[in-house]
Amino acid sequence: VQLQASGGGLVEAGGSLRLSCAASGAFDNLNYMRWYRQAPGAQRELIAATTRGGATTYRDSVKGRFTISRDDAKTSVYLQMNSLKPEDTAVYYCYVEGYYRTGVYYRDTFWGQGTLVTVSS
Repeated sequence: VQLQASGGGLVEAGGSLRLSCAASGAFDNLNYMRWYRQAPGAQRELIAATTRGGATTYRDSVKGRFTISRDDAKTSVYLQMNSLKPEDTAVYYCYVEGYYRTGVYYRDTFWGQGTLVTVSS
């Protein structure tokens, strides 16, 4: 599974961005899909996750501002980010855990290459 993230950029505080992560490769369905971020000098942190069934969870700091969604037909995961703050500045990574292929489940993990989000004050 290969993941290609896009949608990052420079935005003013209070603005919005939508990140996309497109998956490709030899699979039928993907299982867990997540977004992480890593700010300069900080550890990578989980900010949003979605299951194959559509359940979602969020880090407290982004609840009510960010929305994770997935389009299994297009094998993509998205992160809608609203009311952005300077502290949201980071490289954002998409992540997949597990995929199905011809009825078999493979519990492998994959990372996208990261997309930079910069929020100016």
